[in-house]
Amino acid sequence: MCGRIVQASPSELLALGLVIGEGLQAGAGQPRFNGAPGQELGVVRRHPQTGRYHLDRLLWGLVPFWLADPTGGRRPINAKAETVRTLPSFREAYARRRCLLPVDGFFEWQQMGRGAKRPHAITMRDRAPFALAGLWENWRHPETGTWIRTFCVLTSEANSLISAIHHRMPVIIPPRAYVRWLSGEADPADLLASFPADAMALWPVSTRVNSPANDDAALLDPAADAVVEDRLL
Repeated sequence: MCGRIVQASPSELLALGLVIGEGLQAGAGQPRFNGAPGQELGVVRRHPQTGRYHLDRLLWGLVPFWLADPTGGRRPINAKAETVRTLPSFREAYARRRCLLPVDGFFEWQQMGRGAKRPHAITMRDRAPFALAGLWENWRHPETGTWIRTFCVLTSEANSLISAIHHRMPVIIPPRAYVRWLSGEADPADLLASFPADAMALWPVSTRVNSPANDDAALLDPAADAVVEDRLL
């Protein structure tokens, strides 16, 4: 599962641009410390004709191109790596419309019993920006011709760090594979594995993150009772 992300660091663009080997054409957008489904977030795509890389604002929640009405039915925010090659909602986007979601981190919730859930922040250990694997789609309104561009995030089984709080995690694409993930390769299945746990950090945060209306840097602060361990914080 991946339902909230942090996308606030300008260095995200620099990092992706350097790895890809050219400057990104970036669309303006506000920093997000609690990016949520239904919001517009910065997504890196490769133009199929020009080959250039763009950072565009897409809505989080995939609308398949073949859907008759985007207001009806599901708008999935995640797609399982294990089934993305075969499910009708994702298979064509996986083969032809892959993207990267640059982030500073993401949030996950741990089930605590009796319905209570505790939020955690998850980042790289060195706090460097990183990129989540995504799929994007175009949907055109049949009457107005208006385009709706949307995306979802791929997930895999959790690594040994994240499995302590949740059984799923977003697929993280390493910098060496950015170009390959965005290429025309039909099935880069080996990139869908869980990211190594020893490169990541995790810690409990305030329940303020539960509401998307709260969107500030303090959401990343450790909770008052957070246990500070070497592998966590």
